[in-house]
Order: sequence, then C-alpha cells, then structure tokens
Amino acid sequence: MSEVLPPPLPGLDDVETGRWTLVLPYETPPLTANQRMHHMARHRHVKALRGTTTMLARAAHIPELPACRVTLTWFVQTRHRRDADNVVPTLKAACDGLVDAGVVPDDTPELMAKLMPVITHRPGVRQSLELLVEVTA
Repeated sequence: MSEVLPPPLPGLDDVETGRWTLVLPYETPPLTANQRMHHMARHRHVKALRGTTTMLARAAHIPELPACRVTLTWFVQTRHRRDADNVVPTLKAACDGLVDAGVVPDDTPELMAKLMPVITHRPGVRQSLELLVEVTA
C-alpha cells in the first residue's frame, strides 16, 4: 500500500533555491543534553522526533540531495539565558529523520553539515522549532 502525502506547504518548499524549512510541532526541544531519563523513555522520544521529521520532509517533497546543511532554530519569547549546546540531541534525532526520509543516504559530515543550533528571541510570537535544510553540492 502506497503512502499518500499531502501537497507541499506554500512558501516552505523551494527546489529552485535549494532551501526547505520544516516547522517542528514542538515549542521546546523534546530532547536536551541535560535530561536524565530512562533509556527506554529516551528511545521513545527519539523515535517520535525522527518519525515527525521524516513525515515533514516527505510532506515538503524534499528530493534526494547530494549533500546538505542543516540548521535547527529555536524561536523563544523571553530573553532567559539558554545554552545552544543543550539542544544538540534534538538536532541529532531530526537529522536522523532526514536520513530516514531519503534526503541524504547518511548523516556523515561529507553528506550532512550540522550547524550549531540557533536560539532566536521573538517576543510576542509562539515558541517554535524550525529545521532549515539547504542543498550544498
């Protein structure tokens, strides 16, 4: 049975510029470096995030790319101090989801450059996480 995918979201799929923005359905990173949880609970979170990213990449119709650069941006409402390193586990699981979606064959440095997560202050706007995928080769 073939999976039916929704049409791409307007303004988020741009084959000509080689940039796709995936809006993740989270207000805060689901995985952080400071979390202390049972390994099976962590596995469930990783599996859910990978699956969500795979679904979003397929829905955005991102083609198979020779290589890409991935940036995770966390938009926050307040100016509290936050550590960008703490968000890296969310980036890692999301990148694994891109591999699962067939965007690149593997997430090795030759095929996927993972930039440090960015935390951006946007007052008055709902917190969100966005994954920017850009073709590099």
